[in-house]
Amino acid sequence: MAMAAAKGRVLPLLAVAAALAAALLYRAPFSKSLGGEGCSLLPHDHFWIASERVVTLGRVGPAAVEVKGGLINAIAVGDYRSFLLRRPVVDYGDAVIMPGLIDVHAHLDEPGRAEWEGFSTGTRAAAAGGITTLVDMPLNSYPSTVSEETLKLKLRINYMLMVLGRPRSRECPQSKCTREPIKFRRLRAQGINDFPMTNSTHIEEGLVTLAKYKRPLLIHAERIPDVQNEDGIDGELDPKAYTTYLKSRPPAWEEAAIKDLQRAMKDTEIGGRSEGAHIHIVHLSDAKTSLGLLKDAKQNGARVSVETCPHYLAFSAEEVPDGDTRFKCAPPIRDSTNRDNLWEALLDGHIDMLSSDHSPSAPDLKLMEEGNFLRAWGGISSLQFVLPVTWSHGKKYGISLNQLASWWSERPAMLAGLKKKGAVLPGYRADIVVWKPEAQFHLDDSHPVYHKHRNISAYLGKQLSGKILSTFVGGNLVFAEDKHAKVACDTLVI
Repeated sequence: MAMAAAKGRVLPLLAVAAALAAALLYRAPFSKSLGGEGCSLLPHDHFWIASERVVTLGRVGPAAVEVKGGLINAIAVGDYRSFLLRRPVVDYGDAVIMPGLIDVHAHLDEPGRAEWEGFSTGTRAAAAGGITTLVDMPLNSYPSTVSEETLKLKLRINYMLMVLGRPRSRECPQSKCTREPIKFRRLRAQGINDFPMTNSTHIEEGLVTLAKYKRPLLIHAERIPDVQNEDGIDGELDPKAYTTYLKSRPPAWEEAAIKDLQRAMKDTEIGGRSEGAHIHIVHLSDAKTSLGLLKDAKQNGARVSVETCPHYLAFSAEEVPDGDTRFKCAPPIRDSTNRDNLWEALLDGHIDMLSSDHSPSAPDLKLMEEGNFLRAWGGISSLQFVLPVTWSHGKKYGISLNQLASWWSERPAMLAGLKKKGAVLPGYRADIVVWKPEAQFHLDDSHPVYHKHRNISAYLGKQLSGKILSTFVGGNLVFAEDKHAKVACDTLVI
């Protein structure tokens, strides 16, 4: 990238509009600086970035984006080159400039399990993947964030998080918990002793309180049947076979959980006792009955949104090698027909957004040598790869850049209540990813990977399209591919 020297001041708005001819300039008032924190690969806090493909104002086309003090100050749409001759500019040619990704569901495991992942490695991987905002789901922290005291442990680092709640817990008073933007409940126990499974009655009670604060409730929707012989599976079927794990966690679990939520979803309708609250289903895997129930709830006026994850859109059960526990996650990756149906639902708007559900662990917990799907830790390590994975597999379904920005930026920002993120618009925070959709790369041993443990990712060895060139967080260039894939900071607060 070349940065031209700035000579001369910016013209007044009317004069600029007259001089630009084909270009249109959109400007916002300057706000308090968000940059200047010494965490940038560029020595400037006032500059322009430009490209032939900028995703902004509901279109994709030539534009230049002015960044000042960490914010997007103006956008020149159209023939920007003559206008920028005497201004500091990074011209990315035909690369795509779009809003940075907002991942509303990732596990960074700190405090307590930084050996699995941590803020240092997790935020570096996010920056290298074009993710500019992370919402940490701190279930895998130790201790889990279920009380005021454990919340304080998390708040030593300035980031957004989900506040976990557990049945009958009185450790985290509602008046304090609900100050955070997102609440989380889980209908499926995950082997974390201080965070047991909840129930629909507890959820309905919590929604009444959340309605007062207009906060969403994020739910892992799987329900174990009342009669379940999980202990017998290990002895009867091959634990190395992926089909064994698939049978152990059928779509009926998701269906049962969502059926249990029907009354709670109805409560969020206009006039319901939880009007103002919002139910969000995380990592939906079942694209059949479970999805149908959620579609019905939406059509009836319930405030419900749904996410799925790139691994459900990229992989199918038929492709998972036996013994390769890197592919184990919950809910599980299902068959190819289900994958196609998830894509169709995403394109039709029945699934609202995407998240990584980045859920790493220490390598020994994946039991990769043993290959036992029933005993291995479940979770896909994916944070750095979600943009190219989504694009690579979505191309055959005809996805557009605007849809990609909606699923990964605009709608997640709305869910998290981030009013000045999720779009390339004047007045918004300058959180931006620049990438080349056509550029292919092989995720081999030579590719820089910033996760704590690179060898546990199911994406290793894959051929992908969509190389990340640059990531800007609050106007700071925190990742640059042409600077030998350099990340600016050891830990990024994003």
